[in-house]
Amino acid sequence: MKNAWRKSWIALACTTLALPVFGLTGVRDTFAAGETYKIVSFGDSITAGYEPEKAPADYYGFVPRLAEQARFHGRSEVNNYGISGLNSTGLEHYIEAVRAGTATTADAVQAGLRDPNAAVFAADVAKVRSDVADADVITITIGGNDLLPLIRGGEVPQDLAAQVETLLKSYASNLGSALSDLREINPDARIVVSDQYQPVPAIKAGTQYATLTQAAAAYTSTLNQVIAAQNAEGGHVEAVNVVPLFAGRETQMTHIMRGDIHPNQVGYEALAKTFAEKIWGEYRTLSAPVPASTVAVVVSGKELNTAFKPVLKNSTTFVVLRDITDALGAELKWENKTSTANIDFGGRSVSIPIDKKSITVNGKAMAVQVPAFTQKTNGQAKTYVPLAVLADGLGFDVQYTSRLRTVFVNP
Repeated sequence: MKNAWRKSWIALACTTLALPVFGLTGVRDTFAAGETYKIVSFGDSITAGYEPEKAPADYYGFVPRLAEQARFHGRSEVNNYGISGLNSTGLEHYIEAVRAGTATTADAVQAGLRDPNAAVFAADVAKVRSDVADADVITITIGGNDLLPLIRGGEVPQDLAAQVETLLKSYASNLGSALSDLREINPDARIVVSDQYQPVPAIKAGTQYATLTQAAAAYTSTLNQVIAAQNAEGGHVEAVNVVPLFAGRETQMTHIMRGDIHPNQVGYEALAKTFAEKIWGEYRTLSAPVPASTVAVVVSGKELNTAFKPVLKNSTTFVVLRDITDALGAELKWENKTSTANIDFGGRSVSIPIDKKSITVNGKAMAVQVPAFTQKTNGQAKTYVPLAVLADGLGFDVQYTSRLRTVFVNP
C-alpha cells in the first residue's frame, strides 16, 4: 500500500539466532515434530512492514510477528516477498512470472516500482516458486495502491464511488488470476488474503468519510466474491477482515496525522493478531515481561516456568539441567565420578562435564566458550548447561527472537 517513490529493503521475517552455538477442511494448521511449517508472504508495503522515517532494517510489521507466532507452534520458516508500491496488476504480473518460473524485471512487474526488492524478487522467481510449492500458508495484502491514486493529496473525489466500482473490477480480475496461479503451483496451501482498511479519519475526510467507508466495504465484498469463486474450484482461500480494526481508530492505528497511511506499531500488531488467529486460532504472548538480565525459553510451545531463571554468560544462555531435560522429554544420567551430565533423546546424545570447555555431541568432541557450571540459586546448588548446544545436539531446532528476548526450542 506504499507510495511508489518510497524506498524499502527486505523485511526479514525470521530473526537470526544470536546465540553463538548452535481453517479449511483438508488443510493443516498444525504440524508434526521435526517438520517445518512454511509461510510465504506476498503483497505491498503492508507486507513489507513499511513505516515512515524508519530504515528497512528496523521494519517490524505483521510478517515478522507471524514468524514469532509460528515458533510458538513448532519449527517454522517465513519468507517475505512484500514489494512496496505494488498494486494488484503488479501482483498478477509477478505471480504469473513465478508460476512460469521465468525471471523478469521490476519494470515488467509494474512500471515505476522503486523498492529495490522488486528487482531482486523479479530475478529470483525460481526460488520464490520453490518456496510457494513448499508453503503451508501463503499470505497476501494487496489493493491499497489501486485506490491510492484516487485519494492522493488528501482530496476525495466526488465521484469516488463510481471510480472505486471500476477499479474493483480490475482488482478482482488481477487477484483471481494471482490466486489461480498460486494454487496451480501448490494446490494444498492455505491462502489468507486481507481486505483493505480505510486510513482516513473523519476529521480529515469530513463529509466524504462515509463514502470512504463504503469503498472499504466494497473492497471486502469483492474479496469475498473472489474467494468464493476460488473455493468453488477446490481452493483453500480465506479472508482476513481488517477493516473493523481501523474503523474509527485511524489516528491511533496509522501514521495518517503525519500524512502517511501506513500502520504504526499498534496497527501492525493488530494485523498480526488477526492473521495469527485466522491461521492458528490464537495469538500467543509471554506470560510476563522478560527482565533484561535473562531470557524466556519456550519448549514445544510451553514456557519454561521455573524458579531458576536462565543465566546469560558471554551471550550464551544457560538453563538448569534438570529443568531443561524434563521440558525436552530427554533422559538424564549423572556421572558423579566425572561430574558429567549424559543426556539422551531419540537416539542422540550429549555429554556435558562441569567446568570443562569441551563437550561431546553424538560421540564427537565440541569446544564451548563458556563451560557448564554449578551455582547456588535460591539457596540450592544447581547445575547450569548451555541451552543451544544441548538442544541442538539432541536434534531440536533452536531459534532466538531478540524482540521477545525468547529462545524457542522445537523438536
